[in-house]
Amino acid sequence: MLTLAACGGNGTPQLMNLRSGSGPDEFAIVPPKPLEMPENLSELPEPALGGSNRADAQPFDEAIVALGGKPLAAGGIPAGDGALYSHAARFGVESGIRSTLAAEDLEWRRDNNGRILERLFNVNVYYKAYLKQRLDQHAELARWRKLGVKTPSAPPRKADEE
Repeated sequence: MLTLAACGGNGTPQLMNLRSGSGPDEFAIVPPKPLEMPENLSELPEPALGGSNRADAQPFDEAIVALGGKPLAAGGIPAGDGALYSHAARFGVESGIRSTLAAEDLEWRRDNNGRILERLFNVNVYYKAYLKQRLDQHAELARWRKLGVKTPSAPPRKADEE
């Protein structure tokens, strides 16, 4: 039985083993528009990965509006964020950072995939795997307040954080 359990999966570690499917429903956040039948089927555009369609001409802008935001002009940085962007990019910007981080995170998850019985019984090992990278919000709050910076409050500590 252990041999069969060890053989399963697609090779990508799943650290967050959730047993319920009651997560957020993206269709509840951005309601779909009604489908319509065109008068002439030859007028339909060729399907393209990431392309627009008749029902969702601007899907990203529509999602931003549905969540209460304002869509930006094409590809621009908002005027109020220019200084922040310049400061963040002061040491340069790596063009392939997303794929680099994805590869490094996959390696981390493979190295921290839990013990055999944790994998066999689908135990959630996500928080344990990333424990060393976690930010202690209460220590940071105390540090910033000690420096005299006005900060919002943090949620109260949980019983296991004492």
